[in-house]
Amino acid sequence: MRVISRALVPVCAYSPVMMGFFLRTSSLRTALRHRSPHRAFSSAGPTGGSTGDLGSSFRTATSRKLHSGANVPEPSPAAAPTRLPFSTVTGDDLAFFEKILPGRAITDPDLLESSNVDWLKSVRGSSEVLLRPQTTEEVSQILKYCNGRNLAVNPQGGNTGLVGGSVPVYDEVILSTALMNKILTFDSISGILTCQAGCVLENLSSHLEERDYIMPLDLGAKGSCHIGGNVATNAGGLRLLRYGSLRGTVLGLEVVLADGRVLDCLTTLRKDNTGYDLKQLFIGSEGTLGVITAVSILCPRKPKSVNVVFLGCETFDQLLRTFQLCRGMLGEILSAFEFLDSECMRLLNTHLKLPNPISDCPFYIVIETSGSNATHDEEKLHNFLEEAMASSLVTDGTVATEDSKIKALWSMRERVTEALTHDGFTYKYDISLPVEQIYQLVTDMREHLGGRAKSVVGYGHVGDGNLHLNITSPAKDPGLLAAVEPFVYQWTARCRGSVSAEHGLGLKKRNYIYYSKPRQAVALMGDIKAMLDPKGILNPYKTLPDDLK
Repeated sequence: MRVISRALVPVCAYSPVMMGFFLRTSSLRTALRHRSPHRAFSSAGPTGGSTGDLGSSFRTATSRKLHSGANVPEPSPAAAPTRLPFSTVTGDDLAFFEKILPGRAITDPDLLESSNVDWLKSVRGSSEVLLRPQTTEEVSQILKYCNGRNLAVNPQGGNTGLVGGSVPVYDEVILSTALMNKILTFDSISGILTCQAGCVLENLSSHLEERDYIMPLDLGAKGSCHIGGNVATNAGGLRLLRYGSLRGTVLGLEVVLADGRVLDCLTTLRKDNTGYDLKQLFIGSEGTLGVITAVSILCPRKPKSVNVVFLGCETFDQLLRTFQLCRGMLGEILSAFEFLDSECMRLLNTHLKLPNPISDCPFYIVIETSGSNATHDEEKLHNFLEEAMASSLVTDGTVATEDSKIKALWSMRERVTEALTHDGFTYKYDISLPVEQIYQLVTDMREHLGGRAKSVVGYGHVGDGNLHLNITSPAKDPGLLAAVEPFVYQWTARCRGSVSAEHGLGLKKRNYIYYSKPRQAVALMGDIKAMLDPKGILNPYKTLPDDLK
């Protein structure tokens, strides 16, 4: 490996003249012993399909039942269900929309195209009107009218979803929050930000960083995703290990209900123990219960010291032991622990021409630390790396301390999704599993599929047990999909995992909810939906299974 700069150097040594290295315990100890005390340690329709052999890793679990019990029905296809008896948009409807949204009721097919198709280009709707409100009052007028006319509505943020939840299935009215992009208030003492739902995550991050704060979540799609969409899908991302989920950091919401009523729960209080916490109903509801129009969120201070470490491991067991060691030794400064496998690295090299920053390994780890005292953080990181090497848990690595080099190392993890788009048609699975079983699913899927797939790759958030399993083929392949599903969901259920860790259920996974939730829970979800949206106009065909409709 080439030493790019003093801020991105091999873990094993500080010498800027070294052009390559293999991490060795002796060289690491020497480098650590002679380091400067004032310098950083630098460094995604399936029916049928054979279940096959579910793998030795959980044969011991075969006696377990799925969460919903023994009578789980075989899921129906993830393809679009039959259109429900909603009204169709008429000329009078368009006249009303144009009246309340002058110049912002879009009917040009060319302008509608991008809003009718999801980011993966796997789901395409046929909506004939895109509404772009700027205020909560305008959203309220739209929903009140649509509810009265029985017009289905598809709420849409940045349209970066991966499960078909952000685009219409048929001709639903698209309600975009793109123009609801104002930052309302920011309290620099409490760190509480209040903004409209259409604010782009990256713009919010930039606004906060100028004020010495950061957003509590970070996503690969931050340049286009909206905070309202993040909340509606309960997005996880790269900082969840450190700052927790949006269920904890979101303090308040403003939501417009299906009949146009505005629910103002936009509190900025960290404590409010008066009655039910209604905002939790809408976090993760994927726009099926109400349209989020504003958010208040607790933001952490911007760390003064950030380090990113990129390490290689020979086995996934070593990776898990490294995670265990990392949590124990880095403690409060650990902000991310991500992994990708060698197949991900191959795709990054092949399709994006991103060079491997270390020598080839079966598994790679991205660790981020962030804190307020550089000397303290460097010492903790130094001790961790020394112990990881002495224990032979890692075989190679590099550390970055400068912003540009930190971004370069993070790109090895964040751009895997982009690399996959160049490898063919991608079937994407966002699975939550006990941490020790995360990668076994990838191994068992490869064995199960044999040579039917082009690539089977695994990457994700080790810190919160979230695997992103991706399977590619040269083109859309119903036979391959039938082999993958429901195998992947049966495997997950036997390990008592979740079929959706952070992407939601949307259109594609709605009928697989029973693999993760008992029937009583799903029935109660249906009751809540019926109470808040009795006509079912909000994001129909999404989240809830067809047998509830």
